[in-house]
Amino acid sequence: MGFSITSPPPTHIISQHRPHHHHPRPDPKHLPLNLTRRSLLLSTTTSLSISIPTTATSAPTPSPLPPSPPDTTVTDRVFMDFSLCPNYFRPERTFADDITSLCSESVLLGRVVLGLYGRLVPLTVAHFKSLCTNTTSSSSYKGTLVHKVFPGQFLLAGRQGDKPGEVRRPKGLARNVETVDSKSFALTHSKPGLLSLCLSENDDDEDIKLDPEYRNVEFLITTGPGPCPELDNKNIVFGSVLEGLDVVTAIAAIPTYRPAERIKQFNDLAEFFGDERAQNARSSWNRPLKTIFISDCGEVKVTKPSLSPPSLP
Repeated sequence: MGFSITSPPPTHIISQHRPHHHHPRPDPKHLPLNLTRRSLLLSTTTSLSISIPTTATSAPTPSPLPPSPPDTTVTDRVFMDFSLCPNYFRPERTFADDITSLCSESVLLGRVVLGLYGRLVPLTVAHFKSLCTNTTSSSSYKGTLVHKVFPGQFLLAGRQGDKPGEVRRPKGLARNVETVDSKSFALTHSKPGLLSLCLSENDDDEDIKLDPEYRNVEFLITTGPGPCPELDNKNIVFGSVLEGLDVVTAIAAIPTYRPAERIKQFNDLAEFFGDERAQNARSSWNRPLKTIFISDCGEVKVTKPSLSPPSLP
């Protein structure tokens, strides 16, 4: 019995040997179906394109620049001599007397030199300097009282009125528009020895305040030891003590009149019912039990007036 061997039909085999001569790349549509793994990779790498998504990143928004600090350059210097009068509240005094005749035997406490911020609030500085230098006129700080002392906080001076020891109504001063400008309140009462224009703590005579030509010149000096945040945004800081902080501290140590707690309660009740005597009674609170007044004042002439204020403790 004989057998016949038939060979299988020839199959297309892709050779892995790269010919030396160049042949055009076959069209993928006409490739045979029996592809090897290597031929599949070689045919797809040329047509595969990788696209990397790009995200549009916007430039970071620059942060706004911080506001520039207030200009506290000292443009002017003035001095004030504070004295202690032992006999001001004598019973025989009259309203015709002035502080010079009443306090002929006064004792000098010391001199305070104040640096003024003329670039920050020029009108406020001009008014204050005018009343310090015009010592020959009736509108001057010379011969006026430190009429209130708040222990551990500040002292008040320059009250306007017609009594001895009070500032007469100043004339010829321009209207101070800085009192309604928010930029004027940039500085805070953060340390002892700061000079400030009294607005919220104003003790001027009520009849004088009603005058259309009224100009506020009452001032305060912080005495420390701590800050006075209750004065911030209500009063205008326009200078600082350059010399004589020990004199300010000595004035702050003078005893003042403090009513008893029961009197304060009666006063609050009287004010609640609209009794005008309540306000009159409070005007005597915190008055020094010894008379302190400004015995002299004026301008300090320096070669270079534009100086930065020292850092006080």
